[in-house]
Amino acid sequence: MSDTTKGWLLASPLTLILVVFLIAPIVMIAVVSFWTATEWSIVPAFSLENYQFLFGSDVTYRVFFNTFKYAAITWAITLVIGFTVAWYLAFHIRSLPVQIALFLLCTIPFWTSNIIRMISWIPFLGRNGLANNMLISMGVVDEPVEWLLYSDFSVILAFVHLYTLFMVVPIFNTMMRIDRSLLEAARDAGASGFQILTNVVLPLTKPGIMIGSIFVITLVMGDFITVRFMSGSQSANVGRLISNDIALLQYPSAAATAVVLLVTVLITIGILLRLVDIRKEL
Repeated sequence: MSDTTKGWLLASPLTLILVVFLIAPIVMIAVVSFWTATEWSIVPAFSLENYQFLFGSDVTYRVFFNTFKYAAITWAITLVIGFTVAWYLAFHIRSLPVQIALFLLCTIPFWTSNIIRMISWIPFLGRNGLANNMLISMGVVDEPVEWLLYSDFSVILAFVHLYTLFMVVPIFNTMMRIDRSLLEAARDAGASGFQILTNVVLPLTKPGIMIGSIFVITLVMGDFITVRFMSGSQSANVGRLISNDIALLQYPSAAATAVVLLVTVLITIGILLRLVDIRKEL
């Protein structure tokens, strides 16, 4: 048996799993997206009706704009927080046990479900919640602030809370692999802390930043339950659009929206991967 045949045999189980659980469902969604649906049945006949309606509606463009807005703002905030936390853990904590303890501390919120962590913000941000009571008692405001809950602010706050760790982990992992002698050499050459950050740490941390960015952007763009709860059903993203179609049993329409979302996410990831060759860097 040749080495090529052995290689194919070794790869065949994983290939089968990918085909059955990844490629086949995506193909099925793409096929269903070209079907039509009535109030009573789904007609398995080729039609561009779903895509024509999708691209011909102003609602679609507003919803996609909302989705990109949430993804961009969440990405920027999680990047700043994630990079700061990773920097502190990697370069300012010398003891490995302390590093591990602090890193585990960051994972504590993940010990409960996303929904519980998300809903926990509602009594805190509500009109009579702890946040408003503190602001009033401190004299910052005279009456409860309405925009803390059921607004874009609360949606983005929940997204940042849910997905920041997905930015911290890859950046921290990349920073831990930076040779500390490079930092010492930069200091010996007279580089300031800011110069070390911009000329040494940031270029070497690009793969981790890119991986974290892909995680956060894809998770936010596919999320729908957070937008539903934290906006009080006053806002929508593409995930909610798909969820609403499924609730109305409009599976072909939901499938068409899912295909457009998938293509959009793949294009976004492709653009990000053009900036950094992750395989080469790692």
